[in-house]
Amino acid sequence: MVYDRDVRLRLALLLLLAWPAAAVGAPCAEPFAAIFARVAPAVVSIQATKINKARPQRRFETIVGSGFVIERDGQVLTNAHVVDGAASLLVTFDSGVKAPARLVGMDTVLDLALVRLEAAAPLPAARLGDSAALRVGDEVVAIGNPIGLDHTMTRGIVSGLNRLLPGVAEQPMIQTDAPINPGNSGGPLVDRCGSVVGINTFISEDAQGIGFAVPINAAKAVLRDLREVGRVVRPWLGIQGREVDARLGALLRLPLPPGYLVEVVYDGSPAERAGVRGGSLSVVVQGEEYLLGGDILTTIQSVPIRTHQDYLDRLKTLRPGQRVRITLVREGHTRELTLTVAERPRLPSDLVD
Repeated sequence: MVYDRDVRLRLALLLLLAWPAAAVGAPCAEPFAAIFARVAPAVVSIQATKINKARPQRRFETIVGSGFVIERDGQVLTNAHVVDGAASLLVTFDSGVKAPARLVGMDTVLDLALVRLEAAAPLPAARLGDSAALRVGDEVVAIGNPIGLDHTMTRGIVSGLNRLLPGVAEQPMIQTDAPINPGNSGGPLVDRCGSVVGINTFISEDAQGIGFAVPINAAKAVLRDLREVGRVVRPWLGIQGREVDARLGALLRLPLPPGYLVEVVYDGSPAERAGVRGGSLSVVVQGEEYLLGGDILTTIQSVPIRTHQDYLDRLKTLRPGQRVRITLVREGHTRELTLTVAERPRLPSDLVD
């Protein structure tokens, strides 16, 4: 009896040791042709007809982008810059079937839009993945309609994660070398498991083979607001700036305290109404342009602010209508001000090409 029990225990141990290698350790390696066949039916071409008030001789212009079905009832996710200001929207499936659509909600910060079409029958929907699980080097494909070529797939890898692009995007982006071209905007970035991990958004004009996508987790976080409110309500102080680099003070021979250099204060913003000052002197240091002369923000609600990410993280904890205390340094003197947080409006820099 003891012998039989020992044998059973050893067999059980061997099975447990073998199980992770066989069932858990195997990565997705579905053939690219199979991924395309499964995901492409959920990818659509979006034709947005816009009225151009600035061109009397050409009142209408057509913008073509991509999108993908996320719910079988006809909800489609795309880029905001594709549908922004559209008088009408027309969605085309890979089968050639066309259907009119309407805008449900739009977020100019993430460059996301949710549109909906009336479906006579349940539609094929893409599976949303987990962008937090991505690693640099993971294989991905982009599916969309580049330069009007319907349902094209390009292949590449994740070449960077958490890319912060000041002045272009406030959300950390996925960088990929999968070829992305005009018309791909709003289409899915898909991993080897066939799951959507990003929304292809823009390419760099200063380089070749560098494209960027909004992480799908960021999109999932705002979908409810887009469906129910039509927009994403965000807190706003009206400050734009950057980290005070220690090298900056050394090069300029100025006593700059650690903090967040206020370069721009938006007109009518809570910061302007409270008396926060922006920069007025343009200085180029090692190829970087700085606006000096403004305040240096050091704390929000007693929490130290040192970097741009510190500022964004603290801002997310606030809510419109809330009164907050900030500490700043102006001309070597510390000041405390009280601001009333506002809802972030659409800014002139939003959705700029």
